[in-house]
Amino acid sequence: MARSIKKGAFVDDHLTKKVAALNDTREKKVIKTWSRRSTIVPDMVGHTIAVHNGRKFIPVYIAENMVGHKLGEFSPSRIFKGHGGKKVEVGAKVGGAPPTA
Repeated sequence: MARSIKKGAFVDDHLTKKVAALNDTREKKVIKTWSRRSTIVPDMVGHTIAVHNGRKFIPVYIAENMVGHKLGEFSPSRIFKGHGGKKVEVGAKVGGAPPTA
């Protein structure tokens, strides 16, 4: 279920203060945050925010099309290794028999 428009988007207070300070001084610094749950708001566009993925900080450049999404969506916390299936040998060619000369 979507969040009520009356309540507004959730952004951690400390992150809001840091973004506002950078907007006032027109600086382009990287902001480190652990707040993956914060929603991206239009004030953040153009800034780089380093989002923690549980192991390290992943720098995320905020573009206009990211507004409304959560910061954690752009910093994957799990590594997808792939599903099971046929294994292809490293030296084997894929695609049938070699061409005849």
